Parts: sequence; structure tokens; C-alpha cells
Amino acid sequence: MSGLGFSHTPKKVKRINTKYRTIVTKIPVPESIPILERVYDTESHSMHGQLPIIWDRAQGVQVFDSWGNKWLDFSSTIFVTNAGHGNKRIIDALSEVIKKPLLHTYTYTSPERHEYLNYLISNTPKQFEKAFLLSAGTEATEASLKLMRLNGIKLGKNKGGILCFEGNWHGRTLGAQMMGWSPNQKEWIGYLDPNIYHTPFPYPWLKDAISNPRKFFRDSIRKLIEKNNINPKTDLCGIMMETFQGWGAVFYPKEFVQEVSLFAKENDLLLTFDEMQAGFGRTGELFGYMNYEVEPDLLACGKGASSSLPLSIVLGKKEIMDLPEIGSMSSTHSANPLVCAAGLANMKALIEDGLIENSKNLGKIFHKKLNILLTKHPNYISSIQGIGLLAAVIFTNPNGEPLSKLCDLISEKCLQTGLLVVHTGRESIKLAPPLVINEEELNEGVETFLDAVDQSINELYGS
Repeated sequence: MSGLGFSHTPKKVKRINTKYRTIVTKIPVPESIPILERVYDTESHSMHGQLPIIWDRAQGVQVFDSWGNKWLDFSSTIFVTNAGHGNKRIIDALSEVIKKPLLHTYTYTSPERHEYLNYLISNTPKQFEKAFLLSAGTEATEASLKLMRLNGIKLGKNKGGILCFEGNWHGRTLGAQMMGWSPNQKEWIGYLDPNIYHTPFPYPWLKDAISNPRKFFRDSIRKLIEKNNINPKTDLCGIMMETFQGWGAVFYPKEFVQEVSLFAKENDLLLTFDEMQAGFGRTGELFGYMNYEVEPDLLACGKGASSSLPLSIVLGKKEIMDLPEIGSMSSTHSANPLVCAAGLANMKALIEDGLIENSKNLGKIFHKKLNILLTKHPNYISSIQGIGLLAAVIFTNPNGEPLSKLCDLISEKCLQTGLLVVHTGRESIKLAPPLVINEEELNEGVETFLDAVDQSINELYGS
């Protein structure tokens, strides 16, 4: 591995020519190296560290470069392209707006905005009566923070306390990072909001969390209340939950979330789900929170909301969404006609073309095949998490120590054999193909991943 994360020395690899994958050059492609190096010279270092590949085009579940290589994409560009790369509905919708032309309207209404909002509200659960459209996921979580605190003020709460969970992630801006965990990533802030609290996450490897999830939450919240000397009825106004813990697709026990929901109702707290990675069909439901059988007050969405252009959303009841004064919560690029056209076409593809159902059905096959790894490599793989067309393979040794170096090698092997995976930089690899994938494509991708795991374990550990 180089200082840029992965090796940038072109390596002769086995040629691959299947129906869905093609590798005909050295990897990384020799001609791509000067281009990558120029990007590294001219762009902020924080944007780099990904696998050394230059995309030229993408269609369906495949990514192509300019030199004849073709990969199966099991990343969906980190849960964005749920409706598939270059989805025809989306391309056609964008083409119609460009032909007008109508590229931007600031906060003035357009037909595209009206049609999208109407379809969005008509096809989401009834408690979501209004939407706030934005550009980035972190904007949506920031807006949710503001709405929770405005509602607390309306109710006469003494403090704007927000209850969050250890290990969760909500974005890279100030409020989002404060609600998130990762203490080292918050060092730049210089201080922490004293009214944002974190309670333990019920990981599946914690016996107490699994044996009695409801008690685990109540015990945790009792300790937090005592430690911070707070009254949840007057000092807390909201709860922010990442629908699943992003790095490892780790879901909460259903009973845990139901107890959190009950606690919120008992204390007049707004329950908010951060659905950036979970929303728009990824888990086999329109929204990931539906797997818990609860009804949140606010929903912060992004990524798969348009399967293409920058779009994020906050959904909630009218009485909550209308708390900010006119003009006090808006965004220059939000609700622009191109993004709204893409969002509408994306939702129609997911709902009307059966992609959510496809995620649910193929998700069962997906996880059944991946679970072979648990019996085949018990000394290197501790668990496989996820639901629907979402999975994370957790690589640890028998002592529970992370095997991040193994994950780096597997990700690189996948690149060399025509498969793109989500490299997390830690002891997990995430897999999330576009929801348009068919069973044949899914099987080829999974088999490619299984082979990469076998080869990498053998290369590093000789077993």
C-alpha cells in the first residue's frame, strides 16, 4: 500500500472476460496513474484514499473505464445509485428539463418541484406531511437538529438536549459531528455541545444487549440521566438514531428501538432517523426504519433519494416542519428543477418498477451465500450484518482484534478481478449493489467476492 492508501504500481493480473466483468489491462491501468497523480496535486487530500480507478461511464450495475475494463459495482457509489447507474427514467427526466432549458430557480417553484413533492408526500407514510429539500445528507441532519430544538422551545423545555448513540455517524458539519460519535474526528471543533448526549449502542456481540434489549436501553438511559443530572421531560427534546451503524451495517434489536420510541413518547421527544444509507429501498423496505415497526417524527434522507444528483430530504409533520420562520431555513440549490426531476424519476423506478421488492427477495439469496464465509473462515470473520441488498462482512481474529489489513487486500483483489466493494478503512467491507441487479449478476458478484476473500486469507495467513 502506498501513502495514498492503495498501491499505484500497475500490476499484471489475470484477464477476465465474463458477461458482467472485463479486465484487459494491468491494474491499476498504467495510463491512469498520471491523471490520478495530477488530481492528487490539485485537490484536497481529504478527498482521496479510494481504489485507484478512473470511471468513464456507468450503466445499471456496471462501471466502465476508458481502457476496456468493466466492473460489477457492489458499492452503488456508497448507497447512492439504488435505482441503478444511468437509470433510463432518470436520464429521460433530466433530458426533458435540460431541453427547456431550466437549470436553476433558486427558491422559486417549478413544475418539477411541485410534481416531486406531491409524489413524495403521497408515497411516504402518512405522518410525513411536509418535506424540506436540501443538497447533502449532513444538511438534512443539521436541519433535523434545528427542528428538534425548535420543537423543544415550543414545548417550553429548559434545555435542547439531544440523545444520540455511541458509534453512530451523522455527517461532517458541526452539529452533525457533535451528534455523531467518533471522538477523534471531533477534536477540530475545540468544544462539545453539553446538551448532546450519547448512550451505548446495542451491538449484537454484547450479551446484555441481545438477551434483553429493552432493559439494556433503560439501564443505559438511567445511568446517563444520573450522571448528567438531567430530567428527560424538561431537558431533552429529541433523539437522533442512525438507522443502522454505517461502518458495519449493524442494526439495533427491534425491541431496543421500540423501547427508544416509547421513551420518546413518554417524554415528548421527537424521534428522528438518519436514513442516509438505509433509505429508498436498500433494506427491502422504502425506508430502513420500517424494519423496526416504529413511527418516527422526523426522517433525514439523502444518497439514494435521487440515485444521481445531490438531493437530501427532511420529512415530518406540518406542525414540526413549519416551526422555522419563512426564510429562516432554506438553501440556495435545494429543490432545483433538475434534482426534483431526478428525485421523482428515482422514486417511480423504486416503487413502480419493483426495485424495493427486488431488494427484499434477492437480499435473502445475497445473505445466504455470504453466510458461507462464517463457517469457512471462522478465525477471520466474526459476523455478517445487514438486511436486503445491504451487507457488511466483519473481519476480526478469534480475540476480536480488527483485521483491517486483510480488508485492504480483499478490496484490492476485488478491483483486480472486476468487482467494486465499499472499502471502509477498518475491519469491515460493505457490499451494496444497485437494486436493479438480477440474480445472475448477484451470483457472479458474490462468487467473485468469496474468491477474493479466500485468496487474501491464503496470501496473508497461509490458510
